[in-house]
Amino acid sequence: MGEFSIWHWLIVLVIVMMVFGTKKLKNIGTDLGQAVKGFKDGIRDAESTDSASSTATTAPVSGAGAASEVSRKLAAHDVVDVAEIPAKSTTQQPH
Repeated sequence: MGEFSIWHWLIVLVIVMMVFGTKKLKNIGTDLGQAVKGFKDGIRDAESTDSASSTATTAPVSGAGAASEVSRKLAAHDVVDVAEIPAKSTTQQPH
């Protein structure tokens, strides 16, 4: 009673094809395939980016360049070390 035979699945397939049509089912299959391919490409790109960033070493940045480096990392959603954030200066610089 809890078992489905091949005939049950064929009947379900025929009903689904009558409801949605073969063209719509083909489009759904194509979209699903492209989504899976895009997901795999994204994972592959993320892994290559992670491996490239883990092998690169960065020297500590000081001065005015530190703020721009921190801003770049924040914009790129990279990890920012607290030691990289420059201390706020109490003296104002002329513009």
